[in-house]
Amino acid sequence: MPACSILVVDDEEELRELLRLVLEASGYAVAWASNGKEARRILARENFDVVLTDLLMPECDGLELIGELVKKRPQVAIVAMSGGGHVAGEHYLQMAKSFGAHVLLSKPFAHEGLFAAITQARAEVGAEVGEARAGEQAVV
Repeated sequence: MPACSILVVDDEEELRELLRLVLEASGYAVAWASNGKEARRILARENFDVVLTDLLMPECDGLELIGELVKKRPQVAIVAMSGGGHVAGEHYLQMAKSFGAHVLLSKPFAHEGLFAAITQARAEVGAEVGEARAGEQAVV
């Protein structure tokens, strides 16, 4: 598995810690934030290959964060995760896809699903970068 840096953004402390432990044990470099506002501060000073974000959080939610990442950091793979809240989780996840998330992950999920989502999101970003480069070369 290639070395990869991941920012985990979730307001549930127990889940953040579990994800950190699982990902670090698998060789990933992990940082974490408790909401989108905190994630913004971390992203201002560090680069990440993947952002794994919850959608329903206080202050700045995951949808807002995804929208900003798509505009400002298109090279970052985005995995959106949600358990739903008051509305079905699938509704929020579909909204995340329309905002630009590469992969959707419904809570609860198994470790295998987490690793598959990260791999798939990184592959999608790689394909997008390749297409953009091909388009740039065609214009020249």
